[in-house]
Amino acid sequence: MPDKVYNTLFLCTGNSARSIMAEALLNSFGDDRFRAYSAGSRPGAKVNPIALEVLQSTRLPVDGLRSKSWDEFARPGAPQMDFVITLCDSAAGEECPLWPGQPITAHWGFEDPSAFEGTAQQKREFFDKIFRQIASRIRIFNSLPLATLDRVAIKRELDALGDQTKQTNTITS
Repeated sequence: MPDKVYNTLFLCTGNSARSIMAEALLNSFGDDRFRAYSAGSRPGAKVNPIALEVLQSTRLPVDGLRSKSWDEFARPGAPQMDFVITLCDSAAGEECPLWPGQPITAHWGFEDPSAFEGTAQQKREFFDKIFRQIASRIRIFNSLPLATLDRVAIKRELDALGDQTKQTNTITS
């Protein structure tokens, strides 16, 4: 019997950078254990070009990445999510749709690289920093023995990753 594939939705308000990078990372690192998606409560018109540049520079596929509304994943016929993870504070505080199947939710707050102001080089370096932070959490998430953990233990692990994100953001800022 094949192993379960876990559907994971990453949310940010604009769905243009952090959630897009998380989607690409988990789809790449997930070893066919995960199918990642991303969305936003108020998605932008396009994916941030620096986010795409960072993904391409690390040889992650960018085909099909687009900013989209979380409404796409609350409709009948949408993939049922096992996990819904918010990556920005504004999305964490918003009233989310009711997700079919009661997915496990968590919040991993990361600074918004799209809001960073500086030179082109400084912006790229900031995007790289946030990308590395997200990649670190995705690697840990991917390594969890989900099939052997109960729902409470999985939630605890995801929340701990969120707490780790807060500590990392403080340390690396």
